[in-house]
Amino acid sequence: MDEKNVRRKDKEKGFPWFGLGFLVLVAALAGMLFTEIPGKVKRGLQELAASREPRLVVDEEKIEMRVEQRLRAEMDEELAKELEALRAQQAGKNEAAEKETAPQPEPLLPLGKVTDVRQLRSGIPFNTEVTFEKGGIASAERRDAGSYTANYELKLRLPAPATGIADLEKSNSKLSKILPGLPAMLEKGKVSPWFNTIYENKSSRVRKDANALNELLTKHNVYDCETIMNLQAEGGRKVLFMQAEMDVVADGSDGDRLATMPDSIVNSSYYQPFTSYGWPKTTPTPNPMIPGWEKRIEGGNKELADPNTTAERKKWLRDRIALLLRGISVLQARSYLIAEYDPFIVIPVNLLTARNDSFAPKVGDYAVVVYGEKIYPCIVGDGGPTFKVGEASLRMAKELNGKASPYNRPVSDLTVSYVVFPGSKEEKNAAPDYERWRQKCHELLAEIGGLGAGYQLHQWVDLLLKPAPVVEKPKEVTPVEPPK
Repeated sequence: MDEKNVRRKDKEKGFPWFGLGFLVLVAALAGMLFTEIPGKVKRGLQELAASREPRLVVDEEKIEMRVEQRLRAEMDEELAKELEALRAQQAGKNEAAEKETAPQPEPLLPLGKVTDVRQLRSGIPFNTEVTFEKGGIASAERRDAGSYTANYELKLRLPAPATGIADLEKSNSKLSKILPGLPAMLEKGKVSPWFNTIYENKSSRVRKDANALNELLTKHNVYDCETIMNLQAEGGRKVLFMQAEMDVVADGSDGDRLATMPDSIVNSSYYQPFTSYGWPKTTPTPNPMIPGWEKRIEGGNKELADPNTTAERKKWLRDRIALLLRGISVLQARSYLIAEYDPFIVIPVNLLTARNDSFAPKVGDYAVVVYGEKIYPCIVGDGGPTFKVGEASLRMAKELNGKASPYNRPVSDLTVSYVVFPGSKEEKNAAPDYERWRQKCHELLAEIGGLGAGYQLHQWVDLLLKPAPVVEKPKEVTPVEPPK
C-alpha cells in the first residue's frame, strides 16, 4: 500500500513541460530582436499609418475651400449691392447738384386748348375744352367781362315713337300673341300728342337745369318712354297704349282697411297719405296717419312760440300748419288706395286733367299691365310728374319683381305695356274690389280682340281684412207708464 502511494506521488510531480515551452518562446522572441524581421514589421506599420493620414488632410482641405468660396461669393454679392446703392446715391446727388447749378428755364403760360372727357353721374358723357389765351395786365382783365367766360353746349337727341308691332315686339316678342287685336289697331292708330308733350317737358326740365348748372335729368329718365299711341278697335272702344319701364309709388292710406301703419311712415314728412283715387270713409276708425300730422303741428306751434324764430320762418310755419290742418280734415272724411296693398298705375297728371282729349284717361279708369307673358288688371289710381310715364304701386311692382321696393324699380327696360281704357271708370269710387276689377278688365279686353289662347288675367288676392260692418245701436225706448 505504501508503494502505491509513492508511485502516485511520483506521477503527480512529472516533468514541467509547460514552463519549459514558455521559456523557449521567450528566448526565440528575444533572438528575433537581433534579426531583420522587427524592422520589416515596423516599416509596414509606418507605411499603413502614412497611407491613411494624407487622405484625411485632403478631405478637410476641400471642405475648407468650399466654405471659403461660398463665403467669398456671398461677400462679393453684398459688396456689389452696397456699391450699386452708393453709385445710385451719388448719381442722385450729382443730378440734384446739376439742377441747382443749371439755369432754370423761364415758366411758360399754358396757352392753347386742353380737352377732357368724362361721364357724369347721370350717365351723360361730358366733354370739356378749356382754352387759355394771353391777355393784358390783371387789373384790366378783371374788369373785362370777356376775360373769363364759359360756353356750355349740351346735345340731346329726342327719340321717335314706336308705331308698329315690329317695333314694340323688340321689347316683348309675345305681345301680338297676348293681345291678338293689337296689330290691327296699331296699323290704324296715331301717335298721341302726349308723347311729344312728355318729351317737351323733359327738354324744358333739362334746359332749366343746364342753365342753372344743376344736376341734369339722368339719361335713363330721359329715355323712359317708347311710345304713347291712340288706338281704337272696330267696335269703337278707345285705348291709350303706352310702352315704358316701371317706377314705384308707395303712397296712400285707409283707416277703414288698415288701422295701423309703421312709425317710420306715420312720422315721415315725405310719405303722402293721399292718392288721386279716393272715396268716403265707411267706418269710424281714424286714419293712422293723423297722429303723425298732429305731432308735426305741435312741433310747428312750439317753434312759432320761440322768440328766436325769424319772421320768414314763422310765415312758412303758419302756412304749413294750415295745410296740415286741412289735410287732417280730409283724412277724417275719406279713404285712399294703399300702394303696398292695392294694384294701380300712375298717369302724368296733365293727362288726367285734360278736357279736350277723348283718349286721355281719368282717375278710376280700368287698365291692364302686360309684362312678359303675364297680364295684370288694375285701375288708374294716382297722378304723377308731367315729364315721365311708367309708374305703378308697390303691390303691382312686387308682382312683376319680388325685389322691388320704394327705392328699387322692378323693371328698368322699356318692356312694360300699359293698356288703358279711357272712359271706363265706375260712376262712384269705392274701396277696391279686385274680383270686380278683373271681371271688368276681361270685358274691356274682349272689346279689342280679347286675350290670346292660353293667356288669362292675373287674379289678385286681397291682403287686408274687410272692415266689420257698422251696427247701429238700437234706440232706447222710454217705457210709458200706463194711465192710472
